[in-house]
Amino acid sequence: MELQNYNMNKITFCIPSKNNLRYLKSSILSIKKNSLLENEIIVWVDSDNDGTEDWLKENNIKYLINPKDSPQGIAAGYNRCIEAASNEVVCMFHADMFMGKGFDKNLIKHLKPNSVISGTRIEPPLHPSAKEKIIQDFGLYPEDFKEKEFNDFVEITKKEQEDKITYGIFAPWACFKNNILEIGMHDEKFHSYHEDSDIFQRFILKGMEVIQSRDALVYHLTCRGGKWIDGIEQVTDDSKFHTMTKNAERHYLKKWGSWMKNDEYQHPILSPVYRKKIIINKNPNFSFLYNWFNGGEDIIVTIEGNTFTQQDFQYITQLNDIIADSGEVGEFQLGNLHIKINKIEDISKQLIKL
Repeated sequence: MELQNYNMNKITFCIPSKNNLRYLKSSILSIKKNSLLENEIIVWVDSDNDGTEDWLKENNIKYLINPKDSPQGIAAGYNRCIEAASNEVVCMFHADMFMGKGFDKNLIKHLKPNSVISGTRIEPPLHPSAKEKIIQDFGLYPEDFKEKEFNDFVEITKKEQEDKITYGIFAPWACFKNNILEIGMHDEKFHSYHEDSDIFQRFILKGMEVIQSRDALVYHLTCRGGKWIDGIEQVTDDSKFHTMTKNAERHYLKKWGSWMKNDEYQHPILSPVYRKKIIINKNPNFSFLYNWFNGGEDIIVTIEGNTFTQQDFQYITQLNDIIADSGEVGEFQLGNLHIKINKIEDISKQLIKL
């Protein structure tokens, strides 16, 4: 579809939230203050023990309630919001983000079919600096957020960065609804972990251009979700939490074979994906590794389980690149792994659509 056939004056903000009203209020109010487009806000209420639904209802904000007994995660939340969106442009926004004036207009001025446009995050100095974001401290919590100073900084930065772009992808990001529907949206098996890396790889494999608008600015209070309380990451012994994260990791490695890499501007660097089978000798304690391979016998990996080391585990997560570098059918030894390559066929494009 040609660009002129899209309505570029409307946008839907998709915001998953789980017991996060403290930050969600600030995020939604910033959209209402600083959006320059006709907008729709849709909140996925994954869990509510803090009055989220009541506040959304009182403020006439469109929301969707998780109908199940347990949280369904960010991936499901985004998907339900995308499905419900009435606009052709959808933006994945976080509940701990404060929108700068004109963010949405400066974001979608670069949008075209088969592209994804990311904004530029301004963050407090909790994490290392990087080329895709700006480190500037305007507060850690909604209550101490220095809104006037932030607004002044946004206006200065917008002038300095007017119309500038780099190439990368991260939240917040926007695309046309039909483009994300074409690939089946987020993979909900990831719940709330690695769902972003998965869909970013699928965007790239589909041939979509990923652009960062340097004058579309948001303030990110950084990881103020369920695993953070008052700025402190919570270490939990909850078995459900650990099972969920471990399942996401295993699903990711089974699907892709290796962790996604990025360049200095957070543009994904893709590795090939091969069909692999695993054979484990002598040690049943490593049987969980069976689930980390995507099946097929193009490549057979035999592991001597009684001598398996952490280095061998690292080799497993790097195996796709190692095989690509070898470039030929044959056999070789890598630590305690015996690799037999029967066929080299990159199947990554088969993973684009769910």
